[in-house]
Amino acid sequence: MSITYKKGDCTMGEGMSEKELVDITINEYCDLLRIRKYQTSDNQELDFQIRAKEVKLAAFGINIKELQFE
Repeated sequence: MSITYKKGDCTMGEGMSEKELVDITINEYCDLLRIRKYQTSDNQELDFQIRAKEVKLAAFGINIKELQFE
C-alpha cells in the first residue's frame, strides 16, 4: 500500500509505507507537544494541530497516551 503525505504545496511520501508515515506523524506530534510544554500563552492553532495529529495517530491505531509528557 502506498500513501501520499501532503504538506503545504509539496507532496512527500510517494511510495512511502504506512509505517514510515506513522513514524513521521509521531515525530511531528512529539515536536508539537514539546512546543506546547514551553508555550507561555494560549495558542489555538497549536492546540488544533495537536488535536489533528491525535486523530491521525488514532486512525493508525497508535495509543497517544504513551507519547504524553509528564
